[in-house]
Amino acid sequence: MPEAKVKSVAKTKKASSAHFKSGQGKMYVKSTFNTTYVSFTDQTGNVVCWSSAGTCGFKGARRSTPFAATTIIEEGVRKAKSLGLSSIDVYLKGPGPGKDAAIRVLKTAGLDINLLADTTAIPHNGCRPKKTRRV
Repeated sequence: MPEAKVKSVAKTKKASSAHFKSGQGKMYVKSTFNTTYVSFTDQTGNVVCWSSAGTCGFKGARRSTPFAATTIIEEGVRKAKSLGLSSIDVYLKGPGPGKDAAIRVLKTAGLDINLLADTTAIPHNGCRPKKTRRV
């Protein structure tokens, strides 16, 4: 049997751009009724680090608690600070308990907050109502 030729591909190391060069970044908190997600981006919008309920070890109903949201955001802030983050713009989204927890954690985090914005989608006219029932 002839042996198959295997090409060896040299792996190139990616440039280490996964950190906050200017010390500024953006924090996006998505808080749903079931869980909370937080992600940190640089000024151009590239995600640098993130955290969620699953990565912090929460399962089931504990994911939706304010304590879980506090833990998630604390871990995310710790990761981002280790990568050089010093000032942030904060964007909160969703109706869950993570929005209030995010604000409480950010007060004690030691980061400069430039902007605090709530980007929750609000329907202007809503969905079309069901047709009326005819008996």
